Amino acid sequence: MTGVFGVVLGQILLMFLYLIIGYVLYRTGLITQEGSKALAHLLLYCVLPCVVLKSFCIEYSAKGAVELAVSIAAGAGVLLLSMAVSWLFFRKDPMAQIGVAFSNAGFMGFPLVTAVLGGEAVFYAAGFVALLNALQWTYGQAKLSGDKKYIQLGAVLKNPLVLSLLGGVVLYFCRIPVPQFLRNPMGAIVGMNAPLAMIVLGVYLARTNLKAIFTRPRLYVLSAVRLVVIPLLTIACLMILPAGWRQIGTVLIIVNAAPIGSNIAVYAQRLGLDSSYAVQMVCLSTLLSLITLPVMLSVAALFGFV
Repeated sequence: MTGVFGVVLGQILLMFLYLIIGYVLYRTGLITQEGSKALAHLLLYCVLPCVVLKSFCIEYSAKGAVELAVSIAAGAGVLLLSMAVSWLFFRKDPMAQIGVAFSNAGFMGFPLVTAVLGGEAVFYAAGFVALLNALQWTYGQAKLSGDKKYIQLGAVLKNPLVLSLLGGVVLYFCRIPVPQFLRNPMGAIVGMNAPLAMIVLGVYLARTNLKAIFTRPRLYVLSAVRLVVIPLLTIACLMILPAGWRQIGTVLIIVNAAPIGSNIAVYAQRLGLDSSYAVQMVCLSTLLSLITLPVMLSVAALFGFV
C-alpha cells in the first residue's frame, strides 16, 4: 500500500510541475489563450486517440476479449453511478452536475494508470474514457445548453475518442498487426499526454482568479463529492468483481477518482456560459487531488485492489 501511495503521489507531483509550467508560460506571455486552445485540440484529436489505439496494439486472446467486455460494462456502470450521485447533489446547478459527474480520466487517469499498473493496463480504461467523452459530448452539452440537438448519434460518432475506441476494437478482434514503424511514433505521441494536458490546465489556472478558487466554499463541496464520495462508492461497487478481475477494478477506480474533467471549461466557453466557474472547479479539484488520489488508491489497496 505504501508503494502505491508513493507511485501515485510522485506522478501527481510531476503533473503538478507541468501545471506550474503552463501557468508561468501564460503569465509571461509565452503562450496565449488561443495557443492553449490549439494544445487542447491537439490532445483531443491526436494524443488521446493515440493513447486509446495504442492500448489495443496487443496480442489477441480470448481472456483479453472477455476482460475488455467486462471493463466496458463495469465502466458504464461506474459512469452511471457518478452521474446519479452528481444529479442527487447538484441537480439545480447544471454546470456543477456535469463537472462533478465526469472525471479528468483521459488527461490525468491514463498517466496514473500507466504509472501504477503499466501501459498495457490502459486497455481496460479505453472503453471508460470513450464512453465518458461521448456522454460529455452529448448529454453534457445538452444539459448545459438546454438544447437536445446534442443528443444525436451523429454527434457521438464525431467524437474522436469514440472513433479511436471503435478502431481499436477492430484492430484487436480482427487481429490486424500494427507495424513497428507506426508503433514507435504512436508511443512518442502517447508520452505527450500528461505534460500537454497539465500545461493546458496551468493556462486555465493562470486565467482565473486565484483568490476566488480558494475562498469560494461551494467549490470545496464540488471537489469533495468528485474526489471522495464518488471514488469511495466506486470502490464499494467494484468489490463485486471476482479476484481475477480486480486489476480492471483498480483501473476504473483510478480513472473515476481523478478530478473534475477540464472539458467542462471547454464546453462552457463554447456555449457562451460562465467559463470562469468551470475553470475554478477544475483547478481546485485538480489541486486537491494531490491529497485525495493517493489516499483513495491506498483505501482501494486495503480492499484487495491495486
